[in-house]
Amino acid sequence: MSRPQPGAGRSRPTMATIAREAGVSVPTVSKVLNGWSEVAPHTRERVEQLLRERGYVRRRGDRSGAAQSMIEVVIDSLDNSWAAALLAGLESACFERNFGIAVSVARPGRRDDHEWVDTAIARGSRGVVAALVELTRSQRRRLDSAGIPCVVLDPVATPDESIYSVGATNWAGGRMATEHLVALGHRRIGLLGGPPELLCVQARVAGYRAAMERAGVGVPDHYVRYGEDFNTYTGRDLTAEFLAMADPPTALFVCSDTLALGAYRAVAEHGLSVPADLSIVGFDDRPESHWVSPRLTTVRQPIEEMAVTALDVLAKLIQGSRPRSRRVELSTILLERESTGTPPS
Repeated sequence: MSRPQPGAGRSRPTMATIAREAGVSVPTVSKVLNGWSEVAPHTRERVEQLLRERGYVRRRGDRSGAAQSMIEVVIDSLDNSWAAALLAGLESACFERNFGIAVSVARPGRRDDHEWVDTAIARGSRGVVAALVELTRSQRRRLDSAGIPCVVLDPVATPDESIYSVGATNWAGGRMATEHLVALGHRRIGLLGGPPELLCVQARVAGYRAAMERAGVGVPDHYVRYGEDFNTYTGRDLTAEFLAMADPPTALFVCSDTLALGAYRAVAEHGLSVPADLSIVGFDDRPESHWVSPRLTTVRQPIEEMAVTALDVLAKLIQGSRPRSRRVELSTILLERESTGTPPS
């Protein structure tokens, strides 16, 4: 004779029945459901066990309190439009799935690299989306021991095989940008990159080199320059170095729109113009790419779609399932605008 499953034959439990069985108040059950941190660990564990055993299902549309589960978003910086687009995509996706969202900034150079991990655990977060943040082994161990799954978005370095990650086709984007310039007749094409240790920068540079090689065009060493960051001032300074050369490029593939804005400034400071004297292609398709004149030709990185995909993967991990692929890459596309033209005679 088979043993009846927990909760079989019973009516659908309510928060009141769960609270009564757990010996706590209804607001405490609500806090556990909503991922709030103001619940003692042993109480949270007892309530969550009863919720599972009794088969509690939140009524559709019930958004009392915050949300059923809290998602921790960890990002390296909030002072740019890339972060704003990412958070917009995540917030929208969390709302649709009845998740709450909390944000932590993992600033480089902090002595305690467990700070955001401890914050996520204290908040009772059910999962983490780490954007442009490299997970250390100790951070991963702490998350694993707390039962908190993590998905890395736009990984800083090549992810370990055990890590779930979401990114974009950066190599294809770099190749498309360069092939566009080659098709316009450019042969002296420089590359302005961000930090060389970033995986996305490495892939974009590799795409650039592949397109140049396919076109039979050599790349002088001094035509590839890297910055320590994606700051606009970095883009201005590196572009000024290009323009000071005896054989300056007639076009630049710039690995971010922010760097490209700095390139615009350098061109103007040298009494030149885009694209008559220098064609420029950026990467990301940030809102700023529409604000400059002429509008920036750029490679669109689907940031909001990447955020939604990362949350989809994380939701499956929270539910205990395992997505088929540990690495998802979304397509990039070239958006041709007015910042590129034929090379100057």
